[in-house]
Amino acid sequence: MRIVDFLHPEDIVPRLSASTKSELLDELAGALAKSHAGVDRAELLRVLQERERLGSTGIGDGIAIPHGKMRRVDNILLAFGRSISGIDFNALDNRPVHLFFVLVAPEDAAGIHLKMLARISRLLKDSAVRTGLLDAPDAAAIFAIIREQDCSH
Repeated sequence: MRIVDFLHPEDIVPRLSASTKSELLDELAGALAKSHAGVDRAELLRVLQERERLGSTGIGDGIAIPHGKMRRVDNILLAFGRSISGIDFNALDNRPVHLFFVLVAPEDAAGIHLKMLARISRLLKDSAVRTGLLDAPDAAAIFAIIREQDCSH
């Protein structure tokens, strides 16, 4: 199972306009709902907000992986967003977050959900990958970096 099996170039937002955690969740929920017919933006946003209330998904090093499970989702949905200026996401290291992966899984898919979270975490733990994603000029370049790293592991 690879990230690029579920992440599509149209689900990459290279310049997020959000400046707060709630705006970020709304913006990326909107991106997923727009490119995946049948995904309810409001329900997706509620799922992501509920998960954030349990504790921030900001894992440090400028990374956050907001995630959740939805009933009416048949497979994993992924979106990636980049904030050039950074967003206060209550991350573990208290630093702004620049790189966001949103992961939504079917309600009954605990195993695949956890495997994908681990795969995304592994990818983003590499500082060279993070730097490349921050410096990439556009969505196509971001996707190329993710594809190259994802397929080499």
